[in-house]
Parts: sequence; structure tokens; C-alpha cells
Amino acid sequence: MDDIKNKIENLREKINFYANKYYEEDESLISDFDYDMLLKELTTLEEEYPEFDSPYSPTKRVGGKPLDKFEKITHKVRMNSLSNVYSKDELVDFIEKTNKIFDGEKQEYLVEYKIDGLSVSLEYENGVFKTGSTRGNGTVGENITENLKTIKSIPFKLNDLNGDCPKYLEVRGEAFMPVSVFRQLNSEREEQGLPLLANPRNAAAGSLRQLDPSEAAKRKLDIFIFNIQQISDLTGENITDRIDSRFKTHAESLDYLSSLGFKVSPLYNSFTETEDIIKEIDRVDAGRFDLNFEIDGAVLKINDLSKRDIIGETGHSPKWSIAYKYPPEVKSTKLLDIIIQVGRTGVLTPNAVFEPVRLAGTNVSKATLHNMDFIAEKQIKIGDIINVRKAGEIIPEILSVETDKRDGNEKDFEIPTVCPSCSSPVYKDEKDVALRCVNPACPAQLERNIIHFASKNAMNIEGLGPSVIKQLIENKFISSSADLYTLKDKTDEIAAIERMGKKSSQKLIDAIEISKTRGFTAFFYALGIRHIGEKASMLIAGKYKDIEKLYSTSVEELTQIKDIGEESAKMVVNYFADPKNIEYIEKFKSLGVKTYIGETDSDNINISEKLKGLKFVVTGVLTKYKRDEIEKFITQNGGEIASSVSKKTNYVLAGENAGSKLEKAQSLGVKVINEDEFEGLLEGETTET
Repeated sequence: MDDIKNKIENLREKINFYANKYYEEDESLISDFDYDMLLKELTTLEEEYPEFDSPYSPTKRVGGKPLDKFEKITHKVRMNSLSNVYSKDELVDFIEKTNKIFDGEKQEYLVEYKIDGLSVSLEYENGVFKTGSTRGNGTVGENITENLKTIKSIPFKLNDLNGDCPKYLEVRGEAFMPVSVFRQLNSEREEQGLPLLANPRNAAAGSLRQLDPSEAAKRKLDIFIFNIQQISDLTGENITDRIDSRFKTHAESLDYLSSLGFKVSPLYNSFTETEDIIKEIDRVDAGRFDLNFEIDGAVLKINDLSKRDIIGETGHSPKWSIAYKYPPEVKSTKLLDIIIQVGRTGVLTPNAVFEPVRLAGTNVSKATLHNMDFIAEKQIKIGDIINVRKAGEIIPEILSVETDKRDGNEKDFEIPTVCPSCSSPVYKDEKDVALRCVNPACPAQLERNIIHFASKNAMNIEGLGPSVIKQLIENKFISSSADLYTLKDKTDEIAAIERMGKKSSQKLIDAIEISKTRGFTAFFYALGIRHIGEKASMLIAGKYKDIEKLYSTSVEELTQIKDIGEESAKMVVNYFADPKNIEYIEKFKSLGVKTYIGETDSDNINISEKLKGLKFVVTGVLTKYKRDEIEKFITQNGGEIASSVSKKTNYVLAGENAGSKLEKAQSLGVKVINEDEFEGLLEGETTET
């Protein structure tokens, strides 16, 4: 067993060494693949030999068990914010006032980056990372330890320094999302038809507040440590020392943190002359767009720690430090055109095309105009002189129009009435500012629509994932979801697609054929009509029985169905008012897809009304059922599903690790049942509520 233990410890040491080189020194000594293989080997050994588990193993960075909520933490040392100045005059005034406290003697100041991220506290006991928390309101934050563990530049165990490691240490740092990661994440979200993240700071904050640490791990956050909050006696006595009795200057404390293994603030140069301070701040400004992290200013701090108490602080911010905020970079240019882009959700988004300008270190010639209302509000015309900046220094946006520079040659933008991709009529939701194309065969939306069509809760076509769909489209085998049912005669051609083969090709064809019998509810949901989810599909299918009856339905008729609102009804009516959609559905029917409910069908309609009038909340990990299965079973038997517990809830169906919903049910006196008791309800057994 000693051999196994040594192997595990050696792997941990090796992985930590490579990670430290990569994340703290920007030096890549092995390939990503080789690093992943080492991590995989360690994970396997730790699973086989749990007796050798370690709280600071690098495997702990992938994310632990999901949380129901974050615990509150009261900070022992208040995490103050900084006061801001926005001009050089204000900065000079701060320096002069501070120097005046010391009879005009020039003080030494450090200039640091003002990292635009999320301020966090890290606590270490005997050199081991124990607790991490958000700043919160400065006094009370949230325990986000598990999420912070996923940041590879946070050391789990500090360097020993020959026994000179503190017994207790609390440091403060700024967690952030690297610009390169942010851009990659937004690129992926755009491909998936998801809303883009506004800026790296919001992305970092949202990542650290994920209840599932494995989701936080995917965001690849980083951190810079910039302050010691508390430190115990280096000899191990259980006392908290004053930081200025340990270090003379703030720069010394940062050097010490770096020696312990922290990734400290990458800039902390010292100056006494005001001119030199301003030059440094301008130098930082000139190079800030070349950094792989966002800064929104520079921080000025008194370097001598003993003088900070003399200068003092307010209730919210220190008087010995100030943040100089850089003004946003705005440039004027000429708007050349407005073009329409059709997204994968069918939204028509206007985009500005303008004469290139250099912003935040890159050449920019396009910016989103969001929607038609934005164009009207800003009174934008083609040919206008516009003012452009990068929101969060990343995403180009138009701030305003210089209407006084118009010469009469500007042109109004004409709002499109048809989709530029497929020429189908566009629709504007009354409660939404967006114009949409609702044609399911629209080329711009094709891939996303087929992914939804084939998904588990729709037509459930096993083996038809996004990568296969993409290849089928690229090889021109399909141009709509209906074309899937024409593939049975193309098994050999599909087998020739990369990573398919004859066996996989035949399995895919078989799965497509099986999906023909999924029934009206699944098919109706698979069409992807806006605002029509699984429950609405089941309710409408149960009422109409055959999709042909929907061809001539009305909003008034649909809203007679319980839980079908006016907006959902309008979407259905508008969908079937388009002849292209009727033609589309008729193609499915001609290919053998079942679009009706037969006499003996029960899978996709209400089985009974045994649970009528009862509202359920399902929570925790179930053993007999999957969550979506039991929720569907409840609605098929007349019950109603709610997402949160209230006094109107009749039953909370709780599995293992039920969490806060179980606690709320108990506090409100709502009846809590298990899966066996639920089955008893269906058998007619009484369960008191």
C-alpha cells in the first residue's frame, strides 16, 4: 500500500507543479492531453483507494457536489470598497491631502491594476485552504468555497517556507474571467443560440454563484491576490498579529504572499513624485487592452503599512487608497449600412456596419443594434455619424448619433417584413421587442430546430446528436426535420460520414423509424412552436386528438383549455396560418409520422384524473423514476407541477438530498411523501394533506 500512497502523492506533486508553471508563470511544460491523462490517472487511484484522500488534491478542482444554497459568512475583517476619482486633478488632490497629514512630506505610493472582477476572501489554517467567500456587503458574504476550489491558481496548500508558514491566514483577491476565456464562451453561446454574456466581470460573478461547482469549473476563472486581511503568529501561537508588525510595506507583504504560492497582483510599482505616479497611470492605460484580464482603472495605495492607521478610513472605504477610473474610450465613425442577421432562435437582429475604428486595442467595424426599437430610440439612420465604444471593453456598441452633422443624404432603415434567409413572413411578439421568423425550415435556424426535434422529450431519436446533425446538413442529406424520414434509403451514404460507419448508420435509421410512432404530443412539441412546451403540447393534443384540427383553430378556442394562455394560443394560430407550415406537416404525414392520437393511445394524453386539483413539487434524487418521467406522470393523471413550495402546494415528493424545498415544506406544514406513497395515491390510498 505504501507504493500506491507514494504514487498518488507523486502524481499530485507533479500535477501541481505543471499547473503552477502554467497558471502562475505562463509556462506550458506538457501538452493539455498529457496533463489530462495525469489527472485521470490520479482520479482513478483516488477512487480505488479513498483512504488516501486529500483535501488539497488537484482532483478537487473539477467541482464537488451541487449545493442547494450558499451559507452566509461574517467577515472578521471588513472587506471595504475603494473610493473613486475620475480626473487627474482629483488624483493630485488626493495625493496632496494625504501628504499634508505628514506635514507635506512626500509619501511612497504603490500603483496597482484595478482588476475588474469579483472580490473574495480566502482563509487558510496550517497552510491548507479552508474557506472562501464573497465580499457581499463588506460585512457578510457567501460561502463559495467549492466554487473557488475550481480556480487552478488558488493553492490548496501553501509553501512551507521552512516552517515559516502562518498558522492562520486570510487574504483578499479579485477573481476574474480571462478575456480569452470570455470570448471563447461567448462564441460557443452564439453557436448554441444562447444570449451573449455582457462582460467578463458579470461572467465571473455568475460563475462563482453557480450552485453546481462542476459548472463553475467549466468557466476557467483566475485570481490575483492583493492583500493580507489577517495573519497569525508565524511560530504557531494562536494569536492574530498586526500586519504592520510583520511587514514594513505593502510591497513586502505581496512578495511574501508570492513566496507562499499565491498569484499576486502583477503590478505594484512604487513612486513618491506625483509626476511619476501620473506617468505610470497613463502607461497602464496605454497597455490595458493588451492584457488578458479586464481592468477599469489603477489603484493608488500608501506603501508604508504603519501609516495607514494614521490616515484612517471611513465606514466604507480606506482614506489611504484611491481608485483612478479610466474614462470609456469613445470614437466617432460613419454608419455605412444596417444588415439583418437571423439567429438560431429565429430572431432577426439588426447589425451596424461602419467605417473601421480602433477601440480597446482592436479594429472594429460592426456592432449589434439589438432590435428595431433600439434603432428608433437612438434615431439611427444609414449614413449617420455615430459614437461607438466597447461595452465592458469587449463588445462594440453604439452610444449615440451626432444628428447635427447630418447633410440630408442619410436614409431611414426599413424594418423587414419577411425573413432575409427564407422569405417567410416575420412575427413580432406583443410582449417582446424582437422580430422572429417562425418558419421551421428556415436555413438560418435549421441546425437548432433539428436538435430540438430529435431531443429526448420530443421525438427522442437516439444517436442523433448535434455533431451528427451538423454532418447530415453539411453533406446535404437533410434540409429540414422532415428530411430525416427520407434517410432510410441512404444507409450506405450516411455510413461514409466521418465517425459513423455501417453499424451506427443502421442504428440511426432504426431510431428515426421508431420515432414515427411517438405520437401527437411528442410531434407537436418537436415542432418548436414558440411558448409551447411539453405540458402545453400534451394539453392541446388531448383536446384536439389530430393535428389537422389545429389548422383552423382560433385563439378563443385554444384559450378554453385550462393553462393555455392567450400568448401561447396566438403562437399556435400564427404558426398554422402560414401555408408553408401546413405543407411542412403534410410532408411528415406522407412519410408515415404519426400526427394524431388513436383509440388505444395513452402514452401522450391524460391517463386519468386521479390527481386532479392536486399541486406537487418534486425535489431531491429519486430512485424509481427520473424527474421528467414522474412530472409527466403527475400531469397525465390530472395533477399540477409547481417549481416552488407554497401554502397552495398539496404534496412535496421528496427523494434523497431534498434540501431547501423540503425544509420549506416542513416549515409550512405541507405534506411530504416518498415515491411509494405517491404510487399509493395513484392506487386510491388516502394520504392526509
